[in-house]
Amino acid sequence: MILMNDFRRQWADAAPDFRRALDRTGASGWYILGREVERFERSLAAAWGLPHAVGVASGLDAIEIGLRILGCRAGDRVLTAPVSAFATALAVLRAGGVPVFAPCSPNGLADLDACAEILERDPSIRFFVPVHLYGHCLDLDRLAAIAARGVRMVEDCAQSILARWNGRPCGTAGEAAAASFYPTKNLGALGDGGALLTRDEDLAAQARCWRDYGQQGKYHHIVAGLNSRLDELQAAFLAEAGLPRLEKWTARRRAIARAYIEGIRHPEVEIPAAAPGSDSVWHLFPVLVPDGAKEHFRRHMEQCGVQTAEHYPLPLFDQPAMREARHELAGDPEPARRFCRREVSLPIHPYLADDEVQAVIEAANRWAGAQQAARAKG
Repeated sequence: MILMNDFRRQWADAAPDFRRALDRTGASGWYILGREVERFERSLAAAWGLPHAVGVASGLDAIEIGLRILGCRAGDRVLTAPVSAFATALAVLRAGGVPVFAPCSPNGLADLDACAEILERDPSIRFFVPVHLYGHCLDLDRLAAIAARGVRMVEDCAQSILARWNGRPCGTAGEAAAASFYPTKNLGALGDGGALLTRDEDLAAQARCWRDYGQQGKYHHIVAGLNSRLDELQAAFLAEAGLPRLEKWTARRRAIARAYIEGIRHPEVEIPAAAPGSDSVWHLFPVLVPDGAKEHFRRHMEQCGVQTAEHYPLPLFDQPAMREARHELAGDPEPARRFCRREVSLPIHPYLADDEVQAVIEAANRWAGAQQAARAKG
């Protein structure tokens, strides 16, 4: 089976570096917020092109802490994307905010034209969490223009580390950027982790306070913060084994994406395009099949020995957990629903072999199509 991710191959490649990181951390005798976290934070900030990185326990926590230090309080409305991992909406809820879901563009990302209009006609929405989904980079010029109007912004970059817009790194249009190091991410740990990045020294200091029980000095708590500290061991893994390979891994993802774009020629398998100017890092490779044909396509791919996934089966506002949570729809929900009904993710990770990439392409091109899927249903 060609897998969505293959961590065994990653281990075979990077095991000596992982073991070296483990030995160094164990020998140090310091396991929480020590030199390994500091080392990784410096390296991550340098790779990203921002002066400050603050390691936290997850990408979810990074978004929540970002919103809190920007002043989000109970009842504040926060504009965000309708299609994303649930962590995006959950972070808003945990910060006390009310998610306001923007319309969806044809490629699954938030429609920035609609976002700008929503924020212009409703200045009471003071916070925005744009999502650089699938590894694509949103238009940073548009985001910067929105931020310039006083909208406070945490960019969700969980899937887009090293992605750029016309040469500029994602996460640099707003005041803060949230990263995730969940194992499947382009820069993944052997557990969970995240970071908040910013160019503002004061915001970085606040984030460090929030992640550590709200402490400013030992046992001096100035806010009711969180226990959200990037583990020393995961920081060592990321710095020793992950970051040095990130550019190589990213180049391989881009090569696989090019092969898919050039090779998949099935008339009913659509590849949603990134916006012009986006230099995607292809965390995921979504395709769209006709409405009602998703399960037939996925069964076909599995029979061909190819694992697939859904990112995501439901828009955020239709998740069962949102039924009891206050939220708003800022536009027509149907484009997001239709996108989610049609989306299927193909394998794309840096350890895919060329023959496996070709096998995925051939399997997609051999699919019988929506007409047979309809007959199978009937």
